[in-house]
Amino acid sequence: MNLDVTYPRRKTRPVRVGSITMGGGHPIVVQSMITEETRNIDACVEQIIALHQAGCEIVRVTTPTLQEAECVGEIRAKVIERYRAVPLTADVHHQGSPIAVEAAKHVDEVRLNPGLFVFKRHGTRAQEVESEEKIDLRGSGTDPDVDTLRAELAYTDQEWQEELEEVEECLVPVIEACKAHGCAMRIGVNHGSLSERMLVTYGDTPAGMVESAIEYCRICRKHGYEAINISAKASRVQIMVAANRLLVRRLDEEGMDYPLHLGVTEAGDGEYARIKSTAGIATLLMEGIGDTIRVSLAEDPVHEIPVCYDILQSLGLRKTKVEYIACPSCGRTKFNLPTVLREVREATKHLVGLDIAVMGCIVNGPGEMADADYGYVGAAGGKITLYRKKDVVRHGIPQEQGVAALVDLLKADGLWTEPPMADLRRELTALNVVP
Repeated sequence: MNLDVTYPRRKTRPVRVGSITMGGGHPIVVQSMITEETRNIDACVEQIIALHQAGCEIVRVTTPTLQEAECVGEIRAKVIERYRAVPLTADVHHQGSPIAVEAAKHVDEVRLNPGLFVFKRHGTRAQEVESEEKIDLRGSGTDPDVDTLRAELAYTDQEWQEELEEVEECLVPVIEACKAHGCAMRIGVNHGSLSERMLVTYGDTPAGMVESAIEYCRICRKHGYEAINISAKASRVQIMVAANRLLVRRLDEEGMDYPLHLGVTEAGDGEYARIKSTAGIATLLMEGIGDTIRVSLAEDPVHEIPVCYDILQSLGLRKTKVEYIACPSCGRTKFNLPTVLREVREATKHLVGLDIAVMGCIVNGPGEMADADYGYVGAAGGKITLYRKKDVVRHGIPQEQGVAALVDLLKADGLWTEPPMADLRRELTALNVVP
């Protein structure tokens, strides 16, 4: 029986964003966005540096006006002066063409929202459809009048073509600016900001999100520009997942292999936001979909980075720290498992790329930790046994000497490195022994 349930990663083209490459089989890229006002140059610089030092590989900066787009040039220069070059994305909003053209001079990627790029306030068509659909959602069953109304308000072929030509007219200068400055483009669709044309035609649905992205991709390809990636985000996990699955199918139909950026937008804060983001992002990554991710938290954005790496590590997509395998403890456990796990983690957390198991007893321990590089297993009489893979290396070690024995084994195997001085200093400070 074939027990391999993993999906191969979707094959995508490599797209450069500064020093980072997304897609093309490269590691999943971690992104975030600063929260400082773009005109507050120094605060933006500090937050960009802090995010990059925390592991963020692409940092997005909002550019709602032409002045903010110009500010990004000064921000970039100061980041390089005080730190080093960091891949930057400009987030462009309403009436985006002149802003995006300016931003492309200063950043590595421009993000456009098709629902806002050629901005028009929703007219009576969308309002009438939305009104009817809200009534339907409060009622029982499906209201056939909604489909009838949508048919009555549908765009004619001529109206559709005229608006599409307007989009192309505004997008072409951005394409040419991106070409000239070696800048990538993210076509970033949000469920909550579809254009009226998409709302009237498809409703507030994943289909509308996908078609909104596809038509921008077609224009870019028509004008010989394909350094693009796409995001289809929603605040509801089900819609985000459905939109990205449909997007992959439609891209395949179009013969397009652009990388995808994943995220559950406006996820909130705290534990629930982290679970919600993981539910959407990890589901798609497990299906081989996704080349770059962001966990959107209503917190300091530096808190997003560990969540991203934890998602990637848990799926085996990136290895950035030790993977700890530990049983939940039971009546057979031979030591205080939470305490021992904490001691093992404190001693080894600076290492990268290892799987270390801490198991409470010999009954299930060796079997459950079979994939681990090293095992620390409780035994009778206050002793512990150390494993390398499935093989016993030492047994009968007194529990109070167990962590030191594990460290000695790692040293003997040539896998030990001393912890960074910052980590060591924090540990000494906690013990009140720093001079």
